[in-house]
Amino acid sequence: MVADSGQYTVLVLLNLSSAFDTVDHKILLHRLHNDLGFSGMVLKWFSSYLNNRTFSLCVNKIRSEVTTLLHGVPQGSVLGPILFLLYICPLEEIIKSFTNVSYHFYADDIQLYCSFKDTEFNKLADLLDCIECIKDWLASNCLQLNSSKTETLIIAPEQKVLLIKQHHRSLSSSVQTSLRNLGVLFDQSMSLSCHSKHLVKNCFYHLRNISKLRAFTSKLDLEMIIHAFISSRLDYCNSIFTCFNKSDVSRLQLVQNAAVRLLTGTNRRAHITPVLSSLHWLPIKFRIDFKILALTFRALNGQAPQYLSDLLFPHPSGRTLWSSGQNLLKVPKTRFKTREDLSFQAVAPRLWNALPLFLRVADSVDSFKKQLKTLIFRQAFM
Repeated sequence: MVADSGQYTVLVLLNLSSAFDTVDHKILLHRLHNDLGFSGMVLKWFSSYLNNRTFSLCVNKIRSEVTTLLHGVPQGSVLGPILFLLYICPLEEIIKSFTNVSYHFYADDIQLYCSFKDTEFNKLADLLDCIECIKDWLASNCLQLNSSKTETLIIAPEQKVLLIKQHHRSLSSSVQTSLRNLGVLFDQSMSLSCHSKHLVKNCFYHLRNISKLRAFTSKLDLEMIIHAFISSRLDYCNSIFTCFNKSDVSRLQLVQNAAVRLLTGTNRRAHITPVLSSLHWLPIKFRIDFKILALTFRALNGQAPQYLSDLLFPHPSGRTLWSSGQNLLKVPKTRFKTREDLSFQAVAPRLWNALPLFLRVADSVDSFKKQLKTLIFRQAFM
């Protein structure tokens, strides 16, 4: 999805109204048995989990009559999202029938996207037809698309966005300049600059609140709070932060520096690097590299989504060379330094090939991450 390479993308996020609450138990059990082949004790276990569920309301200590639940899967449960995905699995075949539409499912979030070139605006018709088919299927399965909350992002230069809107006016009402996708703010240039600004603002808000607790908590508890509210946000989806420019990364580093100063009471004018080292906190840039390399290891060992594994290729070798047994990856040729050169497909092989051999041939994720943390820590502070 490269906005300035002559290829554009339309991303649609579909929002379902009360999706978990409207799942029909009979339809779900029928699908588990007939479509997915569940039978015997496994099917009975699912049946006992879904059937005979009841609920009642209590207001001012007055409780209503108990009512049987014929619809819905328990939200907040481990099985809830899994059962919902099993319920909507026929949608996968419907979407696959549209060759120009790609998709991702995450619980009740449905992402559709269509990529095309200047001369291929007709591909968008497939996307619109696919959405109509999805609406029809949802209506026949006790689900409903919330059109008012369905959002569209056109990833293209501004002048192309206007042209795409003209070709398909039915998209215009839902088109946004940025949208939240699984907690990350995407913009039409895919720079993620709006996400960076929002993340920094959010972190400093929490830091101000945490600073009020400093006098009442031990250093150990304060560090746990900072990790829970700040570090977790800085690390969330940071493998896609390779498209950040230097100023965006610097802003995130300022957040981490502020958290360190709050934790240790370090003066604002004091050099922060030695303090980061003493806490064993990796700076932001190195945390991003660590996440990308961890994902790369998982992808190469069948422990990551297939769409990530498909982006990585072993280094080609037509004859016996020194590199044959080095477990190296092919670095793709790129034309656009500001986009393609910063994609996972290009960044991951470069970082991977720079690792020492003992890391590239590690035998487990835990061993790899432990040794990688030691290596990156030395690169950051020594």
